[in-house]
Amino acid sequence: MTLEVGEKAPDFEAELTDGSTIRLSEVLAGGQSVILYFYPKDSTPGCTTQACDFRDEFEAFEAAGYRVFGVSKDSARSHERFITKHGLNFELIVDSEIVLHRLYGVWREKMNYGRTYLGVSRSTFVIDTDGTLVSVGYNVRAKGHVERLMRELGVE
Repeated sequence: MTLEVGEKAPDFEAELTDGSTIRLSEVLAGGQSVILYFYPKDSTPGCTTQACDFRDEFEAFEAAGYRVFGVSKDSARSHERFITKHGLNFELIVDSEIVLHRLYGVWREKMNYGRTYLGVSRSTFVIDTDGTLVSVGYNVRAKGHVERLMRELGVE
């Protein structure tokens, strides 16, 4: 399954690092657009680069009306360490059962050194307040991704 720009984003309820839950439709109803990005693993080089780029541009995204959520299959404890170590100022979603990964089509077959396995495709979705996907990026590169996203969305 692959989502496309113009489609309605799948609604979901998810657990945040602190154990509280959020529902996408409620965040959108509150007047904020959402940037939902999926990454493979806390504290790995590419994931740290991407998270720190979102951290550094958080205020610009917030001022433009976006709420940023990072999603991985790591535990809340792993997320807590990642947040603390890098001073992350946005929320991370715990998706240990890969429910959101499947819902958004980012849990995919991958190949590395001739070995096939299932894993996360680094992906980003921008969801407008009406629930419409305004940007969909599968297999994005960690380095430079946030900068490209800011240009695409006109965030300064």
